[in-house]
Amino acid sequence: MSLLAPWSRRKPEPEPAPHAGYFALHEAFGDDDAVADQFDDWSPQPDGAHPARRLWLGRRRRWWIVRGLAALLALFIVIVAWLAVTAPMSKSLQPIAAPQLTLLASDGTPIARNGAVIDKPVEVAKLPPHVVHAFLAIEDRRFYDHWGIDPRGLARAAWTGYGGGSTITQQLAKFTFLTPEQTLTRKAREMLIAFWLEAWLTKDEILQRYLSNAYFGDNVYGLRAASLHYFYRQPERLKPDQAAMLAGLVQAPSRYAPTRHYDRAAKRMRLVVGSMVDAGYLTPAEGRAMRPPRLDVRPDKSLPTGTYFADWALPQGRQLAEAGYGGQTLTTTLDSRLQSIARQVTRRVPGNAQVALVAMRPNGEVVAMIGGRDYARSPFNRATQARRQPGSTFKLFVWLAALRNGMGPDDRIDNREILTGSYRPKNAGGNYSDSITLEEAFARSSNVAAVRLLKTVGSEKVIATARDLGVTSPLAAGDPSLALGTSTMTLLELTSAYAGVAANDFPVTARAFAMPERGWLAKAWEWSNHERLSGRTHGDIEQLLRAAVSHGTGRAAALSVPAYGKTGTSQDYRDALFVGYAGDLVVGVWLGNDDNKPLNGVTGGSVPARIWRDFMTRALGKPAQKTAPRPDEREDPGTPVEPMDVPGPAAIPTAEFPIDERGSRVRIGGEGVTVTTDVEGVPVDVRLGRDGLRIEPGATPPAPPSPTPTGP
Repeated sequence: MSLLAPWSRRKPEPEPAPHAGYFALHEAFGDDDAVADQFDDWSPQPDGAHPARRLWLGRRRRWWIVRGLAALLALFIVIVAWLAVTAPMSKSLQPIAAPQLTLLASDGTPIARNGAVIDKPVEVAKLPPHVVHAFLAIEDRRFYDHWGIDPRGLARAAWTGYGGGSTITQQLAKFTFLTPEQTLTRKAREMLIAFWLEAWLTKDEILQRYLSNAYFGDNVYGLRAASLHYFYRQPERLKPDQAAMLAGLVQAPSRYAPTRHYDRAAKRMRLVVGSMVDAGYLTPAEGRAMRPPRLDVRPDKSLPTGTYFADWALPQGRQLAEAGYGGQTLTTTLDSRLQSIARQVTRRVPGNAQVALVAMRPNGEVVAMIGGRDYARSPFNRATQARRQPGSTFKLFVWLAALRNGMGPDDRIDNREILTGSYRPKNAGGNYSDSITLEEAFARSSNVAAVRLLKTVGSEKVIATARDLGVTSPLAAGDPSLALGTSTMTLLELTSAYAGVAANDFPVTARAFAMPERGWLAKAWEWSNHERLSGRTHGDIEQLLRAAVSHGTGRAAALSVPAYGKTGTSQDYRDALFVGYAGDLVVGVWLGNDDNKPLNGVTGGSVPARIWRDFMTRALGKPAQKTAPRPDEREDPGTPVEPMDVPGPAAIPTAEFPIDERGSRVRIGGEGVTVTTDVEGVPVDVRLGRDGLRIEPGATPPAPPSPTPTGP
């Protein structure tokens, strides 16, 4: 056949006539038996097999093999991608617990310390051999010989009861990437990640990441922090007995912590020493000579691990803190002086009622926080976690919605008792009138006026106003009781809303750390997301808040400086509040019982208002305003009337004039009234002043003037 035969077009041959019966397949090779045998040698086949079918089966087998390999490759790529997302390699470089964070007040005073004790990582090359040997002997003797999984180690652990069922690589994978749950799925993931770590990291890198993150008890993570905590020395200077004790802690840190269970730690240490002898790291004589070491624990300066403010500030601090090893220190907005004042004024709460106080700047920086009577007994923060009814302090949003809708403080509203409908609120003391101005209704905290005003403005606009001021709690649309503060919220949320009014820039976000300096683009974005009231509306709402303090329900909170605020009392006296601002401080005070029992008649205008006033008086350095006495009828005390419009008697103008023909004169001014005359030719000064009547020798009076001559 020529090379061009396959490409040449041949004429179609005539179709042969049908063959009658079967024919031999070897027919093309002739009938010679030798030729037939050669064909059998070239294509050995079982008897009766069809050659075309055998060829088709071979192709199908290759098809499955190729696609099976492709599927395995795709599965491998998917697993690598899945591990890269769920277990990034960089995670093995990070501490497994949140490092210790120390919070400072704004003046630098330490106020709280929280988090694990973590120090910088260790380097295996710089550690003494006996330190590495101690961990390898008890945890993973064949660490440098396996690929992440050690079947021999598993068998030895099952047989002897020690030596570690998981390799060091598996342990690193477990406490770095996985949860402590005991399931087959987690174990499978652990093995996969162990293989992955072995493929990407060297043995020394795996070991030092393991040693730098392992837990050693007493809230201490990592070999460096543990060696400093228990023996007050760097891991590069650990002695063999110290290294053996630390290596024994990893299996059950809380159970073997030598500060609390030294006997257990010493017994575990002897097991580690035995493993080191079996592994050839120590001679039997060296093992017998090794004794449990003496601890050298240096206690840190004690700081509270938690306070109401610290518990609230810690999550914000974790977001600001840089990830890594070692403790960090952050400065908060807490003012030590104001926090001390808040603690003192809230101690005077009568009975067993709980108290909460939040003080912040108009920009949201919290400077003082009290979340209850005693943090040690109850760390529940009633300023940030308790959701209670705000009572009439919610009327701020109702009246502000009305002002934004075009109404004014002098507009009048029906103040008569509500006698129809299913909801019939009452005014405190049963005080009603035909109508009342919005200012007086707000100052007196009229409930019927509030419900009617809510209906006039619409609950949707009231809710929208609350949302603009930063209230995120659920608010019931269409519920008339919303005007009286029946929807629950936190004291921090409510105080932040009042801060928005004080700053006329809202919403205000309460924060424990000062806002970092931002660029013009970030400032522009924040400005676009904030709102302000018009000058008229802001002036009107402050007029209402001022009226509530000056002559309304908040009179007990009056200061010698302008003060703005609102009282609040929930149904059956279960909650009592006062929220307001003065100077550069916005403060909210709440009183109530945790079991929601009534407060025996305590209202927002009584104890909370006085606590608010006492805090503000000391915080702003201004005395409280004294209430002017009411005029009444009294008897004449009979005392001289003191001049009140001149600085003193010396400032009274002096006047002098003659009183008789002998030259006697009267002088008024200075220290009193003086009469100069003569008695039987002797000059005398008669003085009437503050010291009484005095007679002194005087100067010779001037001669009387001679009579004027008259005409004829």
